Amino acid sequence: MEKKVFIIAEAGDNHNGDYKLALQLVDKAVEAGADCVKFQTFVTENVISKFAQKAEYQKENTGSEESQFDMVKKLELSFEQFRSIQQYCKEKGIMFLSTPFDLESVDFLEEIGIPFWKIPSGEITNLPYLEKIASTGKDIILSTGMCTMDEIERALSVLRKNGAGQITLLHCNTEYPTPMEDVNLHAMRKMEDVFQVPVGYSDHTAGIEVPIAAAALGASVIEKHFTLDKNMEGPDHKASLEPEELKQMVASIRNIEKAIGSGEKKPSPSEKKNISIARKSIVAKRDIRKGEKLTADNLSVKRPGDGISPMRWYEIVGTAAVKDFKEDELITE
Repeated sequence: MEKKVFIIAEAGDNHNGDYKLALQLVDKAVEAGADCVKFQTFVTENVISKFAQKAEYQKENTGSEESQFDMVKKLELSFEQFRSIQQYCKEKGIMFLSTPFDLESVDFLEEIGIPFWKIPSGEITNLPYLEKIASTGKDIILSTGMCTMDEIERALSVLRKNGAGQITLLHCNTEYPTPMEDVNLHAMRKMEDVFQVPVGYSDHTAGIEVPIAAAALGASVIEKHFTLDKNMEGPDHKASLEPEELKQMVASIRNIEKAIGSGEKKPSPSEKKNISIARKSIVAKRDIRKGEKLTADNLSVKRPGDGISPMRWYEIVGTAAVKDFKEDELITE
């Protein structure tokens, strides 16, 4: 049975604060075949102080000297707009999800009934936030960018003590885009071994190879940023996939699901018909008369494979021919 990877198309704040662009991102996630489209819900005043600096990648990608607060404020959608986006997702047949970045947003998303929580890497050390989310009893997907194993263990402890449902850990690197040498996909399997929970991967590399590889390594969840256009203004567009790339990633992961299989080694339905064509049988090396002793001198091994298997070579050598055989004819008993 195929193990289905849950694919989250991360719209994030790539709508640039434009409600209509947010709806277009929903449409593209649907077209790509993603299971879920995820946004980011926040009240900027609750999240960022006036003294907070922008990350280097944010400075490079925006080319602006504005503060982090001013940059993020432009990307904010209202709670009412998120209600409408959730309804639009329902109409389009795709799961709506949004990551809260402050306690007020947690309350709002709980009110509108999101199916589970996606906690971003930056909140894994935010104790009041973790406690509030866990207290809802919902399942949680927790990104682990920038984390040590000890920090993950402490976060898991807080979540479990406060009533969290099932927790899935996502390996992640919080650099946009992530250099290939910093991806460290084996850390995903390490977390699975150590913490005995489902694992997945949240990708910030520039392409689609790494999330596909993560699916092949057993990721149960794949999250990937996407945008309408990488050249749009904003902090995350350059490290995001465009719609056709997202579609290609989803299709590739679905193929990987099929390719992984059950692990049982046996002839597949598609190859069974080729067994007799590709394998060989014991045949007459030359014309053989009935009663003649069969030996290494008058026997050979050739295709097709629908006669006596060469694995029985020593059973056949030394016996008498049961009839006349012409050269290349399959030996019979």
